[in-house]
Amino acid sequence: MYSDKKSIQQLSVLLRAHEVKKVVMCPGNVNVPLIQTLLHISDFTCYSMNDERNAGFFALGLALHETHPVAVMCAEGSGLANLLPVVAEARRQQVQLVVISVGVGKGEAAAKVSLADGVKCTVCLTDDNSEESAQYRNLLINKALLECKHHGKGPVHISVQLSEPFFACNSTDLPEERVIERYQGLNMYEQDYQPLIDKLNRYKKRMVIAGQMNTIYEFDKKHERTLAKQMVWMTELLSNHTTPGMPIRRMEELLYPMDLKTQESLSPELLITFGGAIVSRRVKYFLRKHKPLEHWHVSKDGELNDVFGALTVVIEMDPFEFFEKIASLIEDVPPLYPRQWEQLAEKLPAPRFPYSEMMAVGRLMTLLPSGCSLHLGTGSVVRYAQMFALPEDVEIQSNMGLEGAEGVLATGLGYATASEKINYIVLGDVSFFSGMNALWNMNYGSNIRIMVVNNGGHEQLQNLPGFNGDERTMRFVTGSHQVSAQAWATDRGFTYLSAHNEAELEEVLPKFTKADITRQPIILEVFTDMASDAEVLKQYYKSLKK
Repeated sequence: MYSDKKSIQQLSVLLRAHEVKKVVMCPGNVNVPLIQTLLHISDFTCYSMNDERNAGFFALGLALHETHPVAVMCAEGSGLANLLPVVAEARRQQVQLVVISVGVGKGEAAAKVSLADGVKCTVCLTDDNSEESAQYRNLLINKALLECKHHGKGPVHISVQLSEPFFACNSTDLPEERVIERYQGLNMYEQDYQPLIDKLNRYKKRMVIAGQMNTIYEFDKKHERTLAKQMVWMTELLSNHTTPGMPIRRMEELLYPMDLKTQESLSPELLITFGGAIVSRRVKYFLRKHKPLEHWHVSKDGELNDVFGALTVVIEMDPFEFFEKIASLIEDVPPLYPRQWEQLAEKLPAPRFPYSEMMAVGRLMTLLPSGCSLHLGTGSVVRYAQMFALPEDVEIQSNMGLEGAEGVLATGLGYATASEKINYIVLGDVSFFSGMNALWNMNYGSNIRIMVVNNGGHEQLQNLPGFNGDERTMRFVTGSHQVSAQAWATDRGFTYLSAHNEAELEEVLPKFTKADITRQPIILEVFTDMASDAEVLKQYYKSLKK
């Protein structure tokens, strides 16, 4: 019989899956759920030792002899403290030792003694039965056990926090748990990757999503056609030009009108991602709702990026090297799945807006001079920019990693100071006013053009699903204001331009988008109405369903 605790069941299953075969156990009543469960799984060889210090070194000796990790388990407190010298020795000798400590807590989830200075990784498992918590625990356990042999071997620590009752062990079955694998490159001498290629060719519905990338890459022509034909490629402006062929860009608008049945039919069997932040909320919802059978993430750092809750494989290598490596290994099949997505994208009309924040961003995108740099603020600006095309040689930057307004203006100024190109910084009023002290420095030159879209607050927050706040609440949520950038702009030596309607916008944009570097840097402040912007956006998405 196994413990009824979901966290104990998950840990036991994943210890076995990651080939932990030997466990040294120290006594303690809080340990009972894990002891009971592991003793009843025949794959484990268990050893009992009363003294934590000697138990740790005994486990170290076992691990020195094994090719797989060995676990040592104890209660938290002084028992765990006795494992500190063992952890230090295991780190020095690069030994795969898994320290499991069990404590009592209700979600504060922190071991009373920290091994953080000695272990390669420490994770804490809460005692919560929700589906979201179970999924997150799965990721944490996989992360810790994979770290045992990542960039050199060493010890890791898994802290398990339990609540009463401890001793219910009535479960007769263990759950199926997602096991995440990591390939450190595709090198046959390091790890046989043929099973990976076999799975790649078995799946017919393959999708690739490029996240934020600060680079432009041209694929080898002999690989580009195969890659573009055999997979659906989705990208965003922040990905820059890092995909082959003609990728699908307007993901948000494509997904909005789709019913659940269509979404399910178009969901991928295999999802491959690379790069950083993915902006589209609807893509995240789509792939969390209709999970792929497998999700592979390709990155140089080998981190577990589980944004869709479906991660199964991490491939630690340069993404472009990976794609060009697999291009010659993909079996040629009729591109039915990519064509389905392409046909939907072809039917999507070009966006048209009346005077609004969306119009201002879109008009700028169409008029940007070739070879410039574009820095997009977070939130609404970067999402609206996704709707429009821009010249292929424009490079894109954004502080989208943490999805906050922090430092957008200063980052753009810093980049522009080191750049010889014209640098456009497009941001909302809240981002600008919270960071406008960045203009106080004297380091930047006149190759800067700043567009501030000023609609008096966060208009997107007016369209939060399910939120119907009263006027007073809405004022606090949206950060409404009546501030202008004009005085600050002129005081700092900028040429100041403004627009309050479509005619004024069309009049000033040619000067703002002039391809030559001007004598002074320029700020263009576009005034729109927050409530009107929110309504225009709402009506646009409604029109996509017609």
